[in-house]
Amino acid sequence: MVFNLNGEEYIELIKLLKLIHIAESGGHAKIMVEDGEVKLNGEVEFRKRAKLRPGDLVETLGKQITIEL
Repeated sequence: MVFNLNGEEYIELIKLLKLIHIAESGGHAKIMVEDGEVKLNGEVEFRKRAKLRPGDLVETLGKQITIEL
């Protein structure tokens, strides 16, 4: 799956999870990150507000999301 930033510089991790309906809510997205269920570029990511930029790869629940400009 590809997520397009539509000209924005970045998107925060929990906002991405909520926007693409992987998380049911912002609170659910926070729990997913806190529980180590999300990887950013191959490493478990615990920063809920990590800034995702073009080229980043997010992996969770068997899905891969590539960030594009």
